[in-house]
Amino acid sequence: MTAVFRFLRSALRLPAFTHTIRFRLTVLYSGLLFVLTALVLGGTYLAVERSGEAHPVSKQFRAEKYRNGVYVGEFDAVKLQEVEAAVNYETLANLRRFSFAVLGGLGVTSLALGWILSGRALRPVRAISRTAAEIQATDLSQRIRLDGPKDELRDLADTVDSMLDRLDDAFRAQRQLVDDASHELRSPLAIIRANLDAVLTAEDSDEAERGAAVRSVDRATTRMTRLVEDLLATARRTAPALADADVDLAAAAGEACEEFAPLAAERELVVHRRLTTGLTVIGDHDALRRAVGNLLSNAVRLAPPRTGITVAAGRSEGWLWVSVRDEGPGILDDDQSRVFDRFWRARTNGSGPDRHAGLGLAIVRQIAESHGGQIRLFSQLGEGSTFVLWFPPPDPTTTPPTPPETRPHPS
Repeated sequence: MTAVFRFLRSALRLPAFTHTIRFRLTVLYSGLLFVLTALVLGGTYLAVERSGEAHPVSKQFRAEKYRNGVYVGEFDAVKLQEVEAAVNYETLANLRRFSFAVLGGLGVTSLALGWILSGRALRPVRAISRTAAEIQATDLSQRIRLDGPKDELRDLADTVDSMLDRLDDAFRAQRQLVDDASHELRSPLAIIRANLDAVLTAEDSDEAERGAAVRSVDRATTRMTRLVEDLLATARRTAPALADADVDLAAAAGEACEEFAPLAAERELVVHRRLTTGLTVIGDHDALRRAVGNLLSNAVRLAPPRTGITVAAGRSEGWLWVSVRDEGPGILDDDQSRVFDRFWRARTNGSGPDRHAGLGLAIVRQIAESHGGQIRLFSQLGEGSTFVLWFPPPDPTTTPPTPPETRPHPS
């Protein structure tokens, strides 16, 4: 049937509606109904034809007619078999005329009904196409929301709606990230531009002013560099091409401790390691090291001098964990649910918002969740904070579906 349509389209310039699925379904349904009806009528015709002889009266003879035993004349007569054959012949002729009339009417009627029914059947497809045409790259709020029976087209519409929900959430998060990143980058760029215009390009500025401007530009560029690195880490972890492998959780945490050891020593902080060996996680080694590094960065930045920072790793109830504990100012209860939001910064010592980029903890949560794990925070104001990263083991079939709610204690 498809080959016939292709041949007809190539041989004739058919109207545009003949290229539609609705037209093909109409012709298909009408053709099938026409063929089936023709087979039924043809079978009936053959059955009637074979049930007896059928031909016009062909043999006549002269018969004598008597009335009350008296001869009155002759007349034309036929045998009974000839009469039956003539009746069968007329019956077949009537059946042929009736069959052709039925087939003709059925062909026209089936085309009309097929066009109407196929249109009703394809109505959900038109709704899907109409909604898809109305969707724009900047507005993904349109949904199909198809009503009717729970059939294949309804499943298709629900699947498209679900896909649009995911795309809408992803684009909204992307727009929010771009808006927040542009806002964060605007401030250091303004600082750099102001110092360049006011001091560094001014001929009458002295060395002290130039030195202060250089330090201000250095801090602004450092902040921009940290922000760009955090954004790249976020994009890298969400990339689908990331390949995971067996990672020694204690080794990744140990490398993060080595990276921040000089900075901790400058601030007179002591980093204590309590890392249990043999903790294997399926994931990305660099991402796990960065997650622990981001937690250490916050701890080193916020912990008071001459205090300790504890980095531990272990196993509890089948789950693997790594934690970073500091003796810093702690986090308010109202802020603990917001510390993992992008670009959110807590107030420090009541003097205003922290000037850190505010992406570190958001990246830590993203890394933990991309490894099938979770992050927990245990903090009290004035007593420090403990961040715990929970990860499922390589074979999570024997472990509980969620990690423990309590804070683990290193052995």
